Amino acid sequence: MAAKGKSTVSRFFGFKLHLVVNDKGEIIQFQLSQANVDDREPLKNKRFHEKIFGKLFADRGYISQNLFDMLFVDNIHLITGLKKNMKNALMLIHDKIILRKRAIIETINDQLKNICQIEHTRHRCFTNFITNLISGLIAYNLMPKKLSINLDIVELINLN
Repeated sequence: MAAKGKSTVSRFFGFKLHLVVNDKGEIIQFQLSQANVDDREPLKNKRFHEKIFGKLFADRGYISQNLFDMLFVDNIHLITGLKKNMKNALMLIHDKIILRKRAIIETINDQLKNICQIEHTRHRCFTNFITNLISGLIAYNLMPKKLSINLDIVELINLN
């Protein structure tokens, strides 16, 4: 079931965990895929994004006009940064500020790996792997303090 994948740093063997997190740092939706699956594939699955609405902030790896159009029909506004060779697009200042805060997801991933210990390579069977993953996600959701974005401050900055 595991597959060879490639990240910006190196190659690896295993799975990818796709997360959707709200502004309070709570995990809304997650999906597990093989390492060689494109990052945009889970968003193309209607069951994965049926509980998501509003604005979805993502990194540059999710840039795709087809994906944007498909999500927009389902009332999801996909907002990503621009690649260096892309033309500048008009964006609301509110969205631009929140897009800068997107790095919080990297910290959440780090907490899942180090505090909740979901990155583990010594499982002997798939059941143990899934049990460890689900228990780590539950442990993260039960943490009293999670990283969050204070949207009130973003609103005030937008007014000035």
